[in-house]
Amino acid sequence: MTGEEIKKKAVKIVIFLIVAVIVLCAGYVMVVLNWSYSKGERVGYVQKFSEKGWLCKTWEGELQMLPVPGAMPEKFLFSVRDKTLISKINSSMGKKMALSYEQHKGIPTTCFGESEYFAVDAKSLE
Repeated sequence: MTGEEIKKKAVKIVIFLIVAVIVLCAGYVMVVLNWSYSKGERVGYVQKFSEKGWLCKTWEGELQMLPVPGAMPEKFLFSVRDKTLISKINSSMGKKMALSYEQHKGIPTTCFGESEYFAVDAKSLE
């Protein structure tokens, strides 16, 4: 083999490796965002809900959960990706609501949401 053929082969291998890494990373992100680790529901009052981020704008919320008498109040931080759910939560601010969520572990960046808990539905209880 000549030096020219070796260089062409090396370039092809490098391009193949770069494409393989990109495909694997994209596949990982798709799996993490579509496969939930856990699901559940929390009840309380949404006391903070805003769009945040420098480059990647995400909707982040804070649910003040109703404590058991004698217990400290707890805040539940969540992210929202669904546009219809954003307007639903905004219209129910200050009211008692049930928030259904899915937990997604291992999300590689905050561009998808700052929290690992993503709200999937909200019901006003008042």
